Amino acid sequence: MNAQLERYEQRFRRAGLPLFIEDFSPTHDIFTRAAPLLVVVFLIEMLGATSLDWHWWQNLLAALGGLVVLVVGFGLLNGFRGRPFWSLPTRFGIPELAVFVFLPALLPVVTQEQVRQFFGIAIGNLVLVGLVYVVVGYGLIATTYWGLRRLAGELANSVASLIRALPLLLVFSLVLFVTADMWQVFAGMPTSFIVLSMVAFTALSTLFLLIRLPREVDAIERDAGSGPPLRRSQRLNLSINLVVRQWMQVLVVSAGVGLFFIGFGMLAISKHVYDQWGVSAGSWSYNFSLFHHPLVLSASLVKVAVGIANFTGLYYSIALLTDSTFRTDFLDNVSTELRDLFTARTEYLELRRSVQGVSPAPTP
Repeated sequence: MNAQLERYEQRFRRAGLPLFIEDFSPTHDIFTRAAPLLVVVFLIEMLGATSLDWHWWQNLLAALGGLVVLVVGFGLLNGFRGRPFWSLPTRFGIPELAVFVFLPALLPVVTQEQVRQFFGIAIGNLVLVGLVYVVVGYGLIATTYWGLRRLAGELANSVASLIRALPLLLVFSLVLFVTADMWQVFAGMPTSFIVLSMVAFTALSTLFLLIRLPREVDAIERDAGSGPPLRRSQRLNLSINLVVRQWMQVLVVSAGVGLFFIGFGMLAISKHVYDQWGVSAGSWSYNFSLFHHPLVLSASLVKVAVGIANFTGLYYSIALLTDSTFRTDFLDNVSTELRDLFTARTEYLELRRSVQGVSPAPTP
C-alpha cells in the first residue's frame, strides 16, 4: 500500500503538481530535496572571510578558518537538534535556515568588519531560500521537464496554431515590418531596451493569464468531476503549472515569428532600402548572396524581428484564452491530462485514508 502511495506521489511530482500530495511539508519535501545545493552554497561562502588586499596564504588561512566556523556552527546546531555532529539535516526548519542565511554573512564582519557585505550575503541567501521554495515547492523544474519531454508535440501544436494565426498576423505584422517608421524605432533602440520590452510584454501577458486562470481552473475541476475540491495552495500550484506550459508554447510561436521575419528581411530589405529609409545596419552586419541576389543580415534586422515577435507573442498569449480555436487547442490538450491527474488524486486520497486512517482534507 505504501508503495502505491509513493507511486501516486511520484506521479504528482513528475506532473509539476507536488502540492497534490497530502501533508506536503517545506521542511521535509522542499528544502530537504534542495539540501545538496544549499550545502554547496554554504561551503562556498567560506570565501567571504577572504580579502583581495591580502596575500594568497592569508586568504587560504582565512578560507580554512571560515570553513571551520561554518562546519562547527552547523555541527553545534545538529547537536542542539539531537542529530549527530556530522550529519546532514533531514529537516530544514527555521533554525537550519537561519544558520544558512546568517552564519556565512558573519564571516566578512569578523575578518574585515564589512557590515555591507553582511547584508549582501544575508539578503542573497534569503533570496536563494525563497527561490528554492518557489521552484521546488511549486514543481517548476518538473513542469519545465514535462514540457521538454513533450517538446516535439508542443512544437507541432504551436506550429499548427501559428499557421492558423498567420492570416490575422499578416494583416498588421507584415505591414509594420516593411515601414520605415518601425525600422527607425527599433533599429535605434538600445539592446537593453529591447530586452526590457520583452520582459514587459511577458509580464503583461502573464498578468492577463493570471486574471483569467481562476475561471479556467474552476472549469477544469468541474469537468474532472471527481474528488474533494482543491485547496488554495493546490489551485495556486495548478495555476503556476498552466502559466509555465503557456510560456513554453508562446515562446515557440514567438521564436518562429522572429526567425520568419529575419529570413524575410534578409530577402526583402536590401542595402538600398536601408539607405532610403535612413536606417543603419547597426553594430554589426553580414552580406551574403543567393542566386546573385544580395542579402543583408544586420543587428537592426534582428531588433525589428524581435520587436515584431514581441507583439505576436502578446497577441498569441491573449488569444490562447480568448479565441475559441486557440483556447480549445491549448486547454483541451491540458484538460485531458489534468482529468487523469484529478482521478488519480481521488484514488490517492481514498488509498491514503484506508492505509493511514486520515480523514478527508477540509475544504477551503
